[in-house]
Amino acid sequence: MATTPKLPNQYKALTVKKSPSQRDSLYHDAILENKPVPTLKKGEVLVRIGAAAFNHRDVWIRQGQYPRVAFGGVFGSDGAGTVVAAYDTNDPLLNTRVFLTPSRGWETHPDAPESKFGILGGVVFPTLGTFAEYVAVERDQVIPSPQHLDDIHASAWPLGGVTAWRAAIVNGLVSAGHNVLITGIGGGVALIALQLCIAKGASVYVTSGSREKILKAVSLGAKGGVNYKDKDWPAQLAALLAKDKNGSGELDAVIDSGGGEIAVQTGKILKEGGRVVCYGMTANPKISFTMREVLKNQRLIGSTMGSHQDLIDATDFLAEHRIVPVVSHVFDGLESAEQGFEVMKRGDQFGKIVLKIRADDSVEHAKSKL
Repeated sequence: MATTPKLPNQYKALTVKKSPSQRDSLYHDAILENKPVPTLKKGEVLVRIGAAAFNHRDVWIRQGQYPRVAFGGVFGSDGAGTVVAAYDTNDPLLNTRVFLTPSRGWETHPDAPESKFGILGGVVFPTLGTFAEYVAVERDQVIPSPQHLDDIHASAWPLGGVTAWRAAIVNGLVSAGHNVLITGIGGGVALIALQLCIAKGASVYVTSGSREKILKAVSLGAKGGVNYKDKDWPAQLAALLAKDKNGSGELDAVIDSGGGEIAVQTGKILKEGGRVVCYGMTANPKISFTMREVLKNQRLIGSTMGSHQDLIDATDFLAEHRIVPVVSHVFDGLESAEQGFEVMKRGDQFGKIVLKIRADDSVEHAKSKL
């Protein structure tokens, strides 16, 4: 194993601790602990984490919404940093800036995971989480970070990126000239889907409960948006589509995070054979799909995460188009994690919430290229 004299014996990690029983409501603790730097096994590398990003699942873990929370496990599914040690002393990944693949069990199959699927951080893989100063990980489960991104923006990419790519590009088949609706703009996945679709040459429309978030989406390239709190929002969207003289006046695809009535609400403005791709159900755990949609040959497609190969393909596209994931908040250090949890709980963010864990020369060098 290759090591360096600069490696410490211990590192800090943010871990899940069971909520005290006397609390009125369930909310598990997030505790900063010292852990020994592990001895690497064959095929492993040690990544010094420069930044880690929050996902909704980190809050859901604390709220007890997973049946098997791994108490003592490390939070975090998204992280980026630098390979500082390797089992193989000649490993070409040494000193390479990388991000961690956020899941296991789905490598290349085009439709679904090949084996038991799990996401890093606090549940299925209790010892493998990114809210830590160092992570020992299989070398084939890291991907070199695009050169145009620093660690902060690279950490904002993996889980949201693969989910958005799978939903919009693989399942939604979005391409140049398409009209696309992306619901719930402001979340990490929805914003990356917006950026991917625009880079593909599509016209993108959005929904949000916040006018400010709609305006921010327009500043990123969206054609327009509507407030989903308005009962007539589908009619408002139809009017926006009709104003585009170069468009068809219909949607080709809907990329949705809410569930509920989305297929019925958009059925009249979704073209025959159009696709509703749902990657979340924040509005309702059931989706209505009526005979009216069937008779138009419209398709409802479930889409969750994506394969390792999907993430590689998505990262290549990201690098080619020099897309920079939207970051809403950056907090300094693992000690500031509680602030990130609170922002995520309130839903104030427009983009990803990131913890800057460790600054280094490679990060500053990457920033200078933006």
